[in-house]
Amino acid sequence: MNLLSNKIKEMTKVTDDELQLILSKFKSARFKKDEFLIFSEQEQNQKMFFVRQGCLRIFFVNKEGIESTRHLIFENHFATTLTNFITDLPSLEYIQALENCDVNYILKKDFFRLLETIPCWEIFYRKYLEYAYVTNTSRLESFITLSALKRYKLLLNQNPVIVRRLSNKIVASYLSISQETLSRLKSKL
Repeated sequence: MNLLSNKIKEMTKVTDDELQLILSKFKSARFKKDEFLIFSEQEQNQKMFFVRQGCLRIFFVNKEGIESTRHLIFENHFATTLTNFITDLPSLEYIQALENCDVNYILKKDFFRLLETIPCWEIFYRKYLEYAYVTNTSRLESFITLSALKRYKLLLNQNPVIVRRLSNKIVASYLSISQETLSRLKSKL
């Protein structure tokens, strides 16, 4: 819980009592590589995850069965299918462990109960939402304004761990390009 505790303290000012109450709502879990945390379009996401070790990916699958990775979450970061977490509608996204993962998670009901009882948890939530918004908007902007090569170079500069730790299939899905295109881009650099 030290990593989780430190992350919460990094995001908001919290008293020791508040922190203990928040931490008491989190549980631990392990997922093996390729295991799904959210695995059905009809499943409602009732959890927010904190990655202690490993990597999770959030992705969509289109009608043709092609996967499109929206977000990759490594150690010391939170993950959820946020739209579903907020709206209670069935998830159109999946969450999968790309490596063996150790996580903490909080149930949605406990998360929102904390919002009602601990003011600093609202600050935490606002910062999480702001991070998610900026991250998603930046990715969308890159798809609209940058070539595949520029997106790949940007990824290498901003988040090289993705290229180092993950398969070409996942990297290509994250960049919204084919594996063949990714191979050509790698050969140019």
